[in-house]
Amino acid sequence: MIDRPRPIVGPDYLVAGRYRLQSKLGGGGMGAVWLAHDRLLDRDVAIKQVLSTAGLDEAEARKVRDHIVHEGRVAAKLSHEHAIAVYDVVLEAGEPWLVIEHLPSRSVARALGLVNALPVIEVAQIGAQVADALAAAHTVGIVHRDIKPGNILVADRGPGVGMAKLSDFGISRNVTEASDEPDGMITGTPAYLPPEVARGAQPTAASDVFSLGATLYTAIEGQPPFGMDDDSDAVVERAAMAQINPPTRSGVLTRVLLHMMEPAPQRRPSMAQAREEILAAAFGPGAADNILGAPVRTEDGTIPAWAARNSAAGLRSPRSGPLPRRAQPPQPVNPAPAPAQQMIGRGGSGQSPSPTVAVTIGLLIGLVIIIVILMMVM
Repeated sequence: MIDRPRPIVGPDYLVAGRYRLQSKLGGGGMGAVWLAHDRLLDRDVAIKQVLSTAGLDEAEARKVRDHIVHEGRVAAKLSHEHAIAVYDVVLEAGEPWLVIEHLPSRSVARALGLVNALPVIEVAQIGAQVADALAAAHTVGIVHRDIKPGNILVADRGPGVGMAKLSDFGISRNVTEASDEPDGMITGTPAYLPPEVARGAQPTAASDVFSLGATLYTAIEGQPPFGMDDDSDAVVERAAMAQINPPTRSGVLTRVLLHMMEPAPQRRPSMAQAREEILAAAFGPGAADNILGAPVRTEDGTIPAWAARNSAAGLRSPRSGPLPRRAQPPQPVNPAPAPAQQMIGRGGSGQSPSPTVAVTIGLLIGLVIIIVILMMVM
């Protein structure tokens, strides 16, 4: 074992002579996440501190350091408006720190803790936007491998309020790289595992499609597709058997979600195809320009209450507007009644004749009476 002095990390701590820590934002699989200020570029950033490697032997410590540096290099390949940007990877006291975009936000997981389930129309927007980011990631060979509600953020204040972004490429890797994981090791969150990964296969782009489908399912249904269970082994077993509870609230997205969660990876759409299927099902053709790169909105074009803090809820973004609607099939029009039906009150149904018809009949009767009187006089 190698004992290394452990730095006292807290507010005002300066990382790499550049990033001044301000407050802790939370924790992740690799360590704590801090709000920091970049003194060089005068902007706020989020910075992820790796768990200390003190007490590990050099080989294990190097593996942890290499992992976080690798995370930064992989994520830095992706530049997309619906993905959290990676700015820098630095070493401080021998430990790697990942510097990323700071997005004041609420995760979809947090939103579900507030409202239990989200409207289909809003989930469709989140799904299309995240699918767009993942399609770009897959194009450069990156597989995320841990898509879940906690890794989808929606800006809850500021000029970008309502924008959805995918975060945390912490266990992603380039598909061209050899995996250093032992065979049969399961990587990811059990509730969103595709069957092949639950059975020990290596994740692929098709695995990301399943996990995104499972995440969107959860946002709509209020629970994951394999149900709720504190026993993670039981969840993994159901995932391996593809025992998906049929969706009941997904409406127009039902067919798309089931396509994305096909048990066989080869039967799933690509991520780009999934994006197009979501857009077409929820908004009709040609909706991409109104959905991608725009904030998540309610059906009437306002920022959802769950996605905004305080007074921002219900406001219209300058980039927003009413959502496009799917084309509805033409409704049958009741034909106008035939003239004969009008004159006889629709077949003696008890309806009175129209005023025009009544006047005409009255004139005819009056004329007949006059003729009869003249004949009697003569």
